Amino acid sequence: MVHQFFIDKRPQNGMNYKEYIQSVMNDIATGKQDAMNEEEKEHFDYKKLNMQRSSRIEKTYTVSDELKSVIKNIKSKQLWMTITEGWCGDSAQTLPHIVKMAELNPNIELKILLRDKNLDIMDLYLTNGTRSIPIFVVLDEAGNELLRWGPRTKVLQEQMNQWKSEGIVKPELYEKLHLWYARNKGKEIEAEFIKILSV
Repeated sequence: MVHQFFIDKRPQNGMNYKEYIQSVMNDIATGKQDAMNEEEKEHFDYKKLNMQRSSRIEKTYTVSDELKSVIKNIKSKQLWMTITEGWCGDSAQTLPHIVKMAELNPNIELKILLRDKNLDIMDLYLTNGTRSIPIFVVLDEAGNELLRWGPRTKVLQEQMNQWKSEGIVKPELYEKLHLWYARNKGKEIEAEFIKILSV
């Protein structure tokens, strides 16, 4: 099934990664914390932290030879749509990996949509009824959905479920989440993308 959002070219008109980063940086530069409510202040602080996290991954991550081979084997045009927000910690830890993958093949076009400005699209990709992000969707040239992934790797999701069952809550939960990402160094993301992109 081809979704109306594809016919309307909303993903095609989404942001590339450079534009996305610039939009988040603009939000940080122009944010007036005095006028923010508690949730907005929290999101503002997360955006600043996430820019540092993403920048670190951009500088240190190299796609493995195995995953490179899988990506370079993609012979037809694909649109890689990612739904996210600058305050999302999981996105800060995964999107830079996906960007580097997409750069390996000219058949791949990566476009980023902000969740809160595209809730109708987001609501097509709920996770257990929630608007969890990031959500990664691969579409072919005709708009057919080839695969979807997100909001995090299966291994990490199981770990998060375990932490929550132990009664661990924010902010300690987020500390554990980011420590997991730092130690894993993208290995689980790569393993899952090798699997889903090889189908």
